[in-house]
Amino acid sequence: MSTVSKMFLSLPSSDELFSQSMGRLFGFGIQEARKQAGLSIEDAARLSGMEASEWMAVEEGSVPQDVNRLRAMADAMEISFDKISTLVLVCRAAWEL
Repeated sequence: MSTVSKMFLSLPSSDELFSQSMGRLFGFGIQEARKQAGLSIEDAARLSGMEASEWMAVEEGSVPQDVNRLRAMADAMEISFDKISTLVLVCRAAWEL
């Protein structure tokens, strides 16, 4: 097997790449909302009942699977749950990981 063939065997499928990209997009949206709220990661995490490492993971593309976690994040940033819901709909492929 050639070196090029071996390299491509280790790449994720296009579906996985798309889901990961949507997770990153969701995380970017959360990061921007947090910054607009004037919150540090630590403050946002504390207000939502999360660890700072959990919040950072979301901003890096790990998507929460629990609607209550999303509600707590919206409350912490003082934004409507509808805004996070819209972001979820736009990035829904991230939940197919």
